[in-house]
This record gives sequence, C-alpha cells and structure tokens, in this order.
Amino acid sequence: MSLLHGFGAAKLPQTDPERARILPIARVVLDAQLPHLDRFFDYSVPAAMDAEAQPGVRVKVRFAGREQAGFLAERVAEASTTATLLPLGKVVSPLRVLTPEILALATSVAARSVGTVSDVLRSAVPPRMARVEAEFVLPATAVPEPVPHPTPSEPEPARPREVPGPPAKGTFQRYVNGPAYLQHLAAGESPRAVLTSLGGYGSRAWTEELADAVAATVASGRGAVVVVPDQRDLARVEAVLVARLGAPAVARLTGEDGATPRYRNFLRVLQGTATVAVGTRSAAYAPVRNLGLVCLWDDGDDQHVEQRAPYQHIRDVVLLRAEHEGAGILLSSFARSTEAQRLVDTGWARAIQADRTEVRRASPRVVHAADAFQMERDPHAAQARIPHAAWAAAQAGLKKGPVLLQVARTGFSPAVACDRCRHPARCSVCAGPLAQTGRNAPLACRWCGRPDNHWACSACGGTRVRATVAGATRTAEELGRAFPGVPVISSAGEHIVDTVLDVPAVVVATSGAEPVAAEGYAAVILLDGNAMLSRETLRAGEDALRRWFSAAILARPSTSGGTVVITGDDDVAVGHLVRWDPAGAASRELVERQELGLPPAVRYAVLTGTREALVHFLEGLDLEGAARVVGPAPVPPDVRREAMLAVRAALPPRGIGKAMPSTDALAGQGSHRVLLFFPYRTAAGITRQLRARRAALSARRTGDPVHIRLDALDVL
Repeated sequence: MSLLHGFGAAKLPQTDPERARILPIARVVLDAQLPHLDRFFDYSVPAAMDAEAQPGVRVKVRFAGREQAGFLAERVAEASTTATLLPLGKVVSPLRVLTPEILALATSVAARSVGTVSDVLRSAVPPRMARVEAEFVLPATAVPEPVPHPTPSEPEPARPREVPGPPAKGTFQRYVNGPAYLQHLAAGESPRAVLTSLGGYGSRAWTEELADAVAATVASGRGAVVVVPDQRDLARVEAVLVARLGAPAVARLTGEDGATPRYRNFLRVLQGTATVAVGTRSAAYAPVRNLGLVCLWDDGDDQHVEQRAPYQHIRDVVLLRAEHEGAGILLSSFARSTEAQRLVDTGWARAIQADRTEVRRASPRVVHAADAFQMERDPHAAQARIPHAAWAAAQAGLKKGPVLLQVARTGFSPAVACDRCRHPARCSVCAGPLAQTGRNAPLACRWCGRPDNHWACSACGGTRVRATVAGATRTAEELGRAFPGVPVISSAGEHIVDTVLDVPAVVVATSGAEPVAAEGYAAVILLDGNAMLSRETLRAGEDALRRWFSAAILARPSTSGGTVVITGDDDVAVGHLVRWDPAGAASRELVERQELGLPPAVRYAVLTGTREALVHFLEGLDLEGAARVVGPAPVPPDVRREAMLAVRAALPPRGIGKAMPSTDALAGQGSHRVLLFFPYRTAAGITRQLRARRAALSARRTGDPVHIRLDALDVL
C-alpha cells in the first residue's frame, strides 16, 4: 500500500463526474488575519480539479479581487449562500497537509484564545517546501496499490487483543501511581497525569521518564507527541527517544532547524513513517496518526507561550488535543504549576509523585542561609550576597566535585538601589526604576530615559547606589579571585554550556542555563533569592520556586553528600524548597488565588486600546453577572511599548483586506486597558462574545483597534 494513502499523491485517480456532482462545493479557510474573515468561504470545484481538490490541500482562490492562499477544509453538497460562487483557482499541492484533527484543534484553540483559525494554522502547518514534497510524492508513473477491503460475505476477522505484561522496572517505579500509569498506556488506554519529577541527571533523568511513557504508548500501537520549552531540552529528550525507539520512528519539529528540515519531518509524521514527534511549541500540532499520548515538559516555562497572536499557551493546546482525540496526557516538571495543580484538584488528572521516603532518599539536603540558626551564627547573612553558609558549602563541595551557583541574570545587572538602606532607586520625574547600562555608566531612568546625576534616596537621603543583583559575568569574575586555581565556567546568555565534567569546578549559570553534571553537583548555591521573589509579577513566588527546584535537582542526593544553599528572606517560599514540597507549594498558591479571584482560579482577558475604543467595545457585550470588569485604566508606562508591538505584530500584511488603523495611539499617552475576570463555567460564552464583537467591529472598519489577550502569564 502507498505510504501516502489518504494524503494525496502525484498519480491521481481519474475524475469521478458523479462524485463532483454530489460534492461540488469546497469550503476554504483563508490565510487572512482580519477577524471578520475568520470563517469558511464557499467555492465551486471545477470538474477538472475534483480529484486534486481534497480536504486538507493548499489552494489559491480569488478573494476581494486578489489571489489568496488558504486550505480546503471540506467538500460539501450545498453552499451556505445563494450568491454565485467563484471557482477554485488552484490546488497548490496534492498533499493533504491539514488533517481534520488538526483543523478541529486549531478551531478550538482559536475559540479559547479569542483568535483566528488562520493564526493558529500558521503555527500548526509549516510553510511549503516544494523540493521536500518531491521526496514524498509518488512518481508520476507509479500506481498506488489497491487497499484491500473485506467483502460483505467475508467479514474481516477480529484480531485478539494482546494483553501487555507488567512494565519493566524503570523510572516510574519510584512514584506513587507511576507503574499503574505505564500499564494503562501499554494497554491502549488514555490516562491523564501530572508528574512531579525527581530525575535531574543520570539514568533516571526526566528524559528517561518521558521515554518510558512514550515507549509504553508505542508498544500499544499508537503514536506520541513530546513538547519541550527550548533547544537544550529538545536535544536531550530527542537523543534518549532515538536511542530507545530508533531514528526512523522519531521526528524533530522546531523552527530553529530551518524551514526545510522542519517540513521534511512534518511530512514524515504526516505519512506515518515517524510515530513520535518531539519538538518545541509547534510540535503540539504534529499530525501523528492514532495519537495515544501527549507529553509536555515543564509547563510553567514562559517559553511555552506562543509569541504571535492569539498568544496561546501550549499547555492549553495539548490539553485540548488530548480531549479531542481521546489521548493520554502527561504534564511533567520538577516543580508544579498552579494550572497543573488545578487539574489535579478537579480530578481531571491524577498526581504521580514520590512518597516522603523516596523524596528524602533522592533529593539533596537544603540549607536556608537566612534562617534563625544561620542568622545567629552569621548576623550579616541577610545583607551578604554570598553568605557564610554558601561559602562553606562551596568550599566543601569543591573537594568532591563541581559546584553550581545560580544567579538571577546574565552580564552586569542594570538595576540599582540605595547602598545604605537598599531602597530601590527611582526617577524623580516619573518614578520609574533607575539603572546603569554599563559598569561606570551614569544613572538613567528605564521608563522615560532621563539621566539623574544628582540622585538622592527618598527613604534615607543616601547618595550612593549599588547593584541589586550581580549578573553571571561579574559573579564569575569575583569567584575566580576567591577560588584561585579552580576552573570557573560561565553559562549564560549566548554562551550556554550543556554538560560539565565530574571534576572540581565552579559553574556560574543563569536560571535555565545550568549545565548538567554527569554524577551531579556536589553543591548548588541559589543566589539572588530576594531579587527573584521581589519581581513585580503575580507569579514571582511560583516562578522562583520553579527555577530553584530545576537547579537544586541537579545536586547529588543527600545520601551522597549533596547540599543546596538557598538565599532569600521569604520563609514560606524557601520552606517549600527546604522540605522539597513542590506539590504543597502549588496547592497553597492555588488556594490563595482562589480566595482573591485571580488566575488560574478564574480566566481573564486583557483588552488594550484607547479609552474611547474600549468603552465602545464593551457596550456591545453582555457581561451582566458573568464577569468582573476592572477599568478602563491607564496602561503603565513600562508595558505600553510591549502592547504596541503586540498589536502591530497582529496587523495583516498589505493587500489582504483593509489595513487596521495605526497603533500609535495605543502605545502613546492616554492608552488604557480593561481586565475581565470570569469563571470557567461562563468562559465559553464570554470568549464567544469577545470574538463576535471584535469581528463585527473589524467588518465595519471604524474606530481604533482593541487588542485582546486571554490568560496571559501575568496580570500586566
């Protein structure tokens, strides 16, 4: 049978006049970003195109006097309009690259995110590479093999279902509910779970855990999708999957590889040659056949948020896909996000985590450098960037192996504070944060850009400043002088190190750039705890804990002498790390959000535009009792530029409909925003209203634009 059976081929069957008469209408999804064009458009199918014009192919059509690209969504018998239909212009390629499952997923994602289907499809289906398609389309002289079908008198015999044996001992054995989860996958079922991993390195690393789950799914005759946040994680998990399943079964999908390799691997998945797709955000839409499992690693990482409209979080995408296709789901991470905790609390997913005995055996010893015991020994520990406990742990660790120091940022930190009282330095004109762009650069405001050569602290009157956080570069320099003769390795910015040898060395890394030591770090020092916790964001504590757990898990277990030292004054947040309780931290955070009515206990939308445009937009909505409306209120100066760039990125290219009005007013003085908070039970109705209202105003082409963003990571 042809490898492309069901996905189009160069050698096409003869036109069936009867079929063309029965299904003469093609419904097309246009590649257009204007909200009022987010629907199917009907075109007639010429008889000569009947064989090629199959659902899922790329087409060109005439729209508004111009040639427009799109996808043929379906063939139907009757048109949705009485107007005379234009014929299809051209079938660009016979390959049916848009499967019905992915179209349904894109429709659901667009509805949930108040976006357009074409925006989602732009992420889901990679651009066409004609030369790559030539590798997959059958030669013109080849005839597809006929597909055998049982005759009515000879029914197809039922195949006895093989009952899989117990899974081999692997990484899931140390978790409560772990072995049962693999058994369900191997039996062809679709369990849903949230895994709190203890696998930082070695033979029981998180990559091996994902591979175990994927292997159990493949053993049941189904495919799997694995989504990770960045290229470093992708390289690690891909290597393990290839070693376990073989290179032909695994397809890598990421835009970083370039258009040609990405499209080639996409077609491998489409034709069924590869049964496992692994990659970054776009891999969530991989057209895997008979999907049995979707894995998402570290769902709390902000790199899982799509950078283009409708700014969907890939966690929402994989959850929708698992629901649509009846597949299993595995959200895995070292910490636990509040969104994942909500899935566990509601019973939608089961928790997979180690009991306390296993946690104590597998995790390192964690020391709080600013607790009462340490403060009694070192009264200046709270002011010192590297307190005595951290120095002692680093010195002891260097006798046994490498030592990791995690810092908050790369380079030299620009943020400054009063050297006497540590009060943040603020601009005297706009109250924005003052910063130094270089080592000896003058103070300047990060909001308005005004220099301040005569700054004085508003709290104590001091005139000297100090950096609030020292970056990786400065920290590496200081430690190089403190530990002469010991190699100092910096991993930050564009220079990221993946692995380090199991020899004494000081490794300074920013969060997310920590190298992996083959035998684990002898000690891990988590610096800048207060800086991470004091970020002006709703998720400061949650995000800091996620970064701490991700670095601390790279240390050797306490039974092997591994030690973690954490700096920071917040006893509650630090206490969760000391007890190694990511589930408890997520549960506590979620309860607080529920009490305050904040996401993810509720959903919310941010509407940004001029005050007049927002008032006009809200007049057309029926939110009585269904949502809590906050605003309109002026947009803070530090997010105006971000809002402007976001709206400009959403503008359609020239020539597709009428361009939206200028967004200069949105970013300038007087820009406003409205926050809508609404419960999950009314979310479908509210998002439907938002989409309809935006489409109606877009069709009228009047007024200033209103930018809508659903469920952003932070309440800006």
